[in-house]
Amino acid sequence: MDRVVEADVVVVGGGPAGINAALASGRLGAKTILIERYGFLGGMSTIALVYPWMTFHTEKGEQVIKGIAQEIVDRLQEKGGSPGHLQDTVGFVSTVTPYHPEIYKLVAVEMLKEAGVKLFVHSFVDQVKVEGTEITSVTLTSKSGKYEIKAKVFVDATGDADIAYLSGAPTSKGREADGLTQPMTMKFRMRGVDLVQVKQYMLDHPDEFYHKTPFAQLSSIPLTGVQGFYTHWKMSGVPINRDQILFFTGPESDEVLINCTRVQGLDGTDVEDLTEAEEEGRRQVILMSEFLKSKVPGFATATISAVGTQIGIRETRRIVGAYSLTIEDVVAGRRFPDVIARSGYPVDIHDPSGKGVVAADIEGEGAYDIPYRCLIPQSIDNLLSAGRCISTTHEALATTRLTPSCMATGQAAGTAAAIAFHDKTIPRLIHVAKLQEQLRLANAVLD
Repeated sequence: MDRVVEADVVVVGGGPAGINAALASGRLGAKTILIERYGFLGGMSTIALVYPWMTFHTEKGEQVIKGIAQEIVDRLQEKGGSPGHLQDTVGFVSTVTPYHPEIYKLVAVEMLKEAGVKLFVHSFVDQVKVEGTEITSVTLTSKSGKYEIKAKVFVDATGDADIAYLSGAPTSKGREADGLTQPMTMKFRMRGVDLVQVKQYMLDHPDEFYHKTPFAQLSSIPLTGVQGFYTHWKMSGVPINRDQILFFTGPESDEVLINCTRVQGLDGTDVEDLTEAEEEGRRQVILMSEFLKSKVPGFATATISAVGTQIGIRETRRIVGAYSLTIEDVVAGRRFPDVIARSGYPVDIHDPSGKGVVAADIEGEGAYDIPYRCLIPQSIDNLLSAGRCISTTHEALATTRLTPSCMATGQAAGTAAAIAFHDKTIPRLIHVAKLQEQLRLANAVLD
């Protein structure tokens, strides 16, 4: 027999979006439960080594993501788990935010406890019960058997829109033309890297690196990321379908995070495809590390120090919401009356089948609005979405999927869920002005 637990708000998915949603809900006095299938929190940031967080700022350096996301960075800095926001030496964005994943895991739990959130880890949601147009409960499978978790409002922060999908709410997946998704990446860290040598090589061979690399400042600022070594890669013969080397420094002084493996043509919601992706990703890690050690300046004595617990997933299912954000909205820096978050991250589409990345900058002020309607799925009245699975097109997802944006939509979803509970209504019918007021009080940037 299922054990029954009741709450006001249930958040499923313990990644950055889910953490921030649960924090926002708990702080507003809603009895909140956060469910996570792994034994620790952090989602792709800890499970798949997605690093660093990018970006909290526009290209011009204006910070457009604050609120709970910034609180987490502040708490990490207090504990020596982050240097804060640093200039991006790749030059793709204004800033990146390095962090220590192990410290982030602990900070997240501490903050959730402070907010009164009940946490279930090692718990996998495999059933969603629906009556009419509302979810009544979700069922967890765990080591101690089944749990039925009842609530008034639910937040889907799974990244894969699992709760929406299981509830029968409409979802979409991948590129509109063919359903293909952005590639998966098995990220890994290496220690023993001579970053002084790497930086000197960059200064001596600027043509070998991304054209926006800030070479004029490189001698006087910390090296945070490197994109290039184009000739080395072209001559490598490594059978990975990409066109350059990309890595980010830290968290240790001789450590880098390698973002180079690329697994294409597989579906991150299909267990057989995921099985294949894990094997292929780990095979590519070994190929890539051997190439770096033998051919790339600074890596001669480097060794693998960590590999993702699972492969990193950029794109799977997303909800079909009351509104779907488009690439035109993003590039135009469009404003919306129901704004609940802003982002300054440019469009960054990793080709589902080719080698390259399609990028597009944001016009005007360098930031765009994410409207509340993107968090509201069709068909299910008491469900909200947060993070990677909000309602967007394939192209717009290439910016909303980044961690700071997910943190911001998570805070908005959790705030809306708590308001809906307290006002005895459904998320679609809450007063957006009340939601926006509460977000501003919590230091979110909407203007």
